Order: sequence, then structure tokens, then C-alpha cells
Amino acid sequence: MTISRRQLLKQCGAGFGSIALASMLADEASAAPNRSEDSADSRLPHFPAKAKRVIFLFMKGGPSHMDTFDYKPRLQKDDNKPLPFEKPRVQFAPTGELLASPWKFKRYGESGIAVSELFPHVARCVDDLCIINSLHGTNPAHGGACLKLHTGSDAFVRPSMGSWVTYGLGTENENLPGFITICPTLAHGGTKNWGSAFLPAAHSGTPLGNASQSSEQARVKYIHNARLNRASQRLQLDLAQSLNNNFLDTTGPDAALEARIKSFELAFRMQTDMPAALELSKESRATHELYGTDDPITADFGRQCLMARRFAERGVRFVQVTHSNTEVQWDQHGNLRKGHQQNSAEVDKPIAGLLRDLKSRGLLDDTLVLWGGEFGRTPTCQGKGHDGRDHNPEGFTMWLAGGGVRNGIQYGATDDYGYYAAIDKVHIHDLHATLLHLLGVDHLRLTRRHAGRDFRLTDIAGKVVKGIIA
Repeated sequence: MTISRRQLLKQCGAGFGSIALASMLADEASAAPNRSEDSADSRLPHFPAKAKRVIFLFMKGGPSHMDTFDYKPRLQKDDNKPLPFEKPRVQFAPTGELLASPWKFKRYGESGIAVSELFPHVARCVDDLCIINSLHGTNPAHGGACLKLHTGSDAFVRPSMGSWVTYGLGTENENLPGFITICPTLAHGGTKNWGSAFLPAAHSGTPLGNASQSSEQARVKYIHNARLNRASQRLQLDLAQSLNNNFLDTTGPDAALEARIKSFELAFRMQTDMPAALELSKESRATHELYGTDDPITADFGRQCLMARRFAERGVRFVQVTHSNTEVQWDQHGNLRKGHQQNSAEVDKPIAGLLRDLKSRGLLDDTLVLWGGEFGRTPTCQGKGHDGRDHNPEGFTMWLAGGGVRNGIQYGATDDYGYYAAIDKVHIHDLHATLLHLLGVDHLRLTRRHAGRDFRLTDIAGKVVKGIIA
């Protein structure tokens, strides 16, 4: 029996709509992350992970790479001479002649890597470091550069690194937040630097204190309920949750309400685990000496680093520690000698203590430690007295340790003076892609559909830096 084309279209027309619908649903499904948001057990990595967690040591303001971990003999030789090539088209402010580093460098460890005298304690851990000397970004202003480093975008509200990590992998401790930021700065992006943006609210960073407070005050607010005991709180919470769930049964999925339900449960469970994690008095005197909490100069940052270790060993997936001295920071447009000397003195011993402590406990193998600021500094001088450096996103240094990276190496290089990333350049997007890779996550596949398109930490760029992976 034969039928005409008109009859075929008439009889099968409804089927074409079904085919189109199936295609649309398939596209939507492929864009979604390959795990349930409700179950941490189903958030499997895309491939075997080398790291389970991250500790990010953020040096707010932009440390000078040629004064810390990027030794430039040519810069030392040509002090006070003109830069022999063009400066960037976009600069934060005018700068003058070349400025040699005021500090001496010395080679350390079996690797023989040169480290500034600003970091004598970290220098003794140099064989555990993977120093990337060829980082580069796009923004010479603190606000944009901070957002770029933390979220992958210098202009839009996007989820932060820690939010993407916990969104992809969940947490190893259901009684603590998956992402904690200790004494974060409220400037230059503020909460956007640890926010979850359009990801579920449970993946936002939980701040403990802020940069204007001592780390002794870094606590979760309202962690103790003075009116109700735990049994009464549990009954109250169960009633609220039953009402919320009944509402969801009536209305259907509601991301905001579901996030609120999860936050109530986490807040209840945190009442026991969070105070215990913050009880630093349980640590030995030797441990406190290791982190420098017994010294007024290093005590504040030492407590932050010690807290970070305690959170890491309790399964917190992403911990950020911020050094942001509100009077000095690392932003020395002038008074470079005084400012960098003070800042390094505050963080050097605690950072080395953290690395040694993690290593002695077997945690460094699967904990990725990341150190750095939002950009570096110029090799040309700024300010009075030949004693300052401007912002420089064109080339700078960050280092990693543990978590599957090659140790005792320097990767990439800036030019002879330290102005531009020149060899094996690593963009911020590449750093993010590599960080996710070490955690077992393919940065191309960790996406979230929002406002009609798929988003990821690395946006439409980023490549894994295979040369630093062990």
C-alpha cells in the first residue's frame, strides 16, 4: 500500500514534535553536571583525583614576585636604568626606572631554587614547592584582578573557586561547610570572591571573621543557642522541615527553599563540630611554636593556618586563608622595603609550619596548597625615594605544594626583568583548569546552565598545565 507525502505528513506530524522535545531534553540533560546535587556520594570525580582538598593562602594586594620567588640578576645589575622595552599599553599608574630588589636571594634545598631572604622559613620547604613564575592575568586593578583570580571573571558576578569545587565534589564532612574562608577581605569584590552566585547557596563560602578582625575573633556567629537545648532544637527543626517539605510537595521543585532546608540542617549539625574544630588549645605547645602562634608578629596568621589544617583534616573541601593587613597589605606603591618586610615576617613562619605539619601528618599528599596574590608588581619603580612598585598582571608568581604537583621545580619564566610572562605562560584560566584537574574534575564538563547558557569556572578558555603535574 502506498500513501502520498501529504498523507504521511498528516499522520506523523505529532511525532515530529515528540522528536524535537526529546532532542531538547537530551541537550538539557547533557548540560547538567553528571551527579545529583542532593547526594555527596554520587558526586564522583571525572577521573582519579590526586588531591582531595585545597588550602588557598591568599596574599591580598599583590606580592612582588621579583622580591620573593622570581630572582632576576639582570634587574639587580640594571638598577635605576630605563626599561629597555615597551611597557604595557594599559597600566595602573606611571612608573619610572628599573628598581633592583632590596633583598638578597639564596639557593636552597636539593632543587637549588633561589628564594628571597624575605622567606627564610618557606625557603627551607622549597623542595616541596611547585613555583609557577609565568602567571598572567588581564586586569591591573585590585577589584577586577581579585574577582578574576577567585571567580574567573573580572567583570561579572560568577561562582568562586571554592563554590565550583564543592558543587562538583561535595564535602567529606556533612557537619561542616564544604567551603570555609578565614578572615576574608571585604574590599575589592568582598563577598563576591567567595560567593556561589547562580550555584546553589549551599556552595557559598562560610566566612569566619574578616580581615579587619583578629583571627581570635574568627568564629561562626550564633553557634550556641542559649535558650534551647539540642533536643528541643531538633523538634523545632523537624517541624519546620516537615512544613517546608509539604510545601515542596504542593509546589514542586524550589531551589531557594531546598537550599534553605539544607542550611537549617547544616547549622544544627555545626553546633558540635565547628566549636571543636576551632578549639586550638587542644594542640600541643610544639604545634603552636611551629605555626608561630606564640609570637605576636606571627600569631594572627599562624592561627589562621592552624585552623586551615584542622578544617582540612576534618574533610572541609576548600579552605581559604587571607593575609590582608589593613594598614599595610602587600600593595606597596611606596615603602616597599618596610611593607614587604612586615608582611613576609607575619606569614613566613606560619606558612612553613603549615607545610611541615601537613607533611608530617600525611595530609600534604592529597591536600593542594596554593599561595599567591591577585597580581605581581612592576620591576620599574614608583613613589618617593625609589621605594615602590605598581600593579603588574602581565607576569607574576604563584606556587603550589602537595596534591599531585611536581615538587622542587620552577615552571615558566618572566623576561629578564620580571615584567611579562615569557616562557610557558600560564593564564589564570589555566591555573583554574589545572586545580580542578588535580581534584579529578574536567573543567570543560563542570558546568551549570544559567540564563540560557552553560557556565564554568574557566569560561570559554583554560588548559591544564601538564608540566606541573607529578
